[in-house]
Amino acid sequence: MIATPLTTDLYQLTMMAGYFVQGRHERATASFELFVRRLPPHRNYLIAAGAASLVRYLERLSFSDDDIAWLRRSDALANVPNGFFDYLREFRFSGDLWAVPEGTPVFAHEPIVRITAPIAQAQLVETAALAFVTFQTAIASKASRIVAAAAGRPIMEFGARRAHGLEAALFAARAAYLAGAAGTSFVEAGRRFGIPLSGTMAHSWIMSAPSEAQAFADYCRLFGERSALLLDTYDTVAAARLVVASGLKPAAVRLDSGDLASLSRQVRHVLDAGGLSSTQILASGDLDEFSIAALLDAGSPIDGFGVGTRLVTSEDAPALGGVYKLVEIEERGAARRVVKTSEGKTTWPGRKQVWRVMPGGCAVRDVVSFADESPVADAVPLLVETMHQGRSTDVDSSLEAARDRCRRLVAELPQAVRTVGEETPYQVDPSAAVAAAIPDERTG
Repeated sequence: MIATPLTTDLYQLTMMAGYFVQGRHERATASFELFVRRLPPHRNYLIAAGAASLVRYLERLSFSDDDIAWLRRSDALANVPNGFFDYLREFRFSGDLWAVPEGTPVFAHEPIVRITAPIAQAQLVETAALAFVTFQTAIASKASRIVAAAAGRPIMEFGARRAHGLEAALFAARAAYLAGAAGTSFVEAGRRFGIPLSGTMAHSWIMSAPSEAQAFADYCRLFGERSALLLDTYDTVAAARLVVASGLKPAAVRLDSGDLASLSRQVRHVLDAGGLSSTQILASGDLDEFSIAALLDAGSPIDGFGVGTRLVTSEDAPALGGVYKLVEIEERGAARRVVKTSEGKTTWPGRKQVWRVMPGGCAVRDVVSFADESPVADAVPLLVETMHQGRSTDVDSSLEAARDRCRRLVAELPQAVRTVGEETPYQVDPSAAVAAAIPDERTG
């Protein structure tokens, strides 16, 4: 994982230098919140993800001698006094981070992350915070919909080769597993995060063999009862008959092309007639929540799905559009809430908390209040402190905990909000105090 202070945008560094020259890098404390202004199309909710990666980044954040030497040579910082570079030498993140726990459903206008720190520190980390949180949240949100569409059948993430780089593949696998995918084909994700690995065989294995029958036999001889055979290299149904005739007993067969609904029914019939009723049928090939739902609605006897491109790129909504905005600043003992008022981009001022109103244990609406307001009745707070003065306070930030949390909390949402294919808004209201502080233009 790239984790240096130079994984940021130039203007973060130029503003840091400006704050240093003003002396505000030490005396001004800023609070920034990361949120989305609106949900992408076909998304009734998002799944918060990426905060654990952000915490690890912040804990390790420091400028090396090479970083500082390179910055000294940068034309963009040519007029910056030498003292600024001395300041960078001692730089560490010393702020507080509040975050919605990973796996929690969130909605527009709700802070997913809040950072309160000396203003130069809070400014520097904007780029990394957005990159970690919005990407993983986008993928987890897509995965949650795909998992819902599969109606209890396992989803395997198969998209590393289609991801926008190998680091994106790594974190896409993490986000997909967090949101309920059963595993991944990406080996490094298995090693790094403990995600179960899954894979079948390549078409090239069959094409390079003397015959399809020999390819199947050799594979099963090596991998035994774990074998999953790919049937669609030549003729899918004929390959299924060949498996039966060969006396092989693979754990599964995979269909990767063609009319998956029709082929799965034909293959199921061949396998059952040949005494292979326990052999599962897996399907892959440009699948997403809509095609999976359609296959199951058609009664396709498919036991699991491999999903790649459309998951790891969140193809229908590839950019989440998160923003990281200053909401409050404290200087010389005086705090003031700040707000952006540009058309279509109005922000909600002040440090905030999100309350999920849950009478009877089911979520009915959320309320966004100021952080120092009294608790909302019948509600639980979503933002929790995960870093204090630069150190992690999250006692259970494991991926398995986030995965379990996602499963539980998505189930608490209204059924209509969880249903794929229905666009049902979930109610999010500002508290009376927050509403009074928002400018009249509220379309942002």
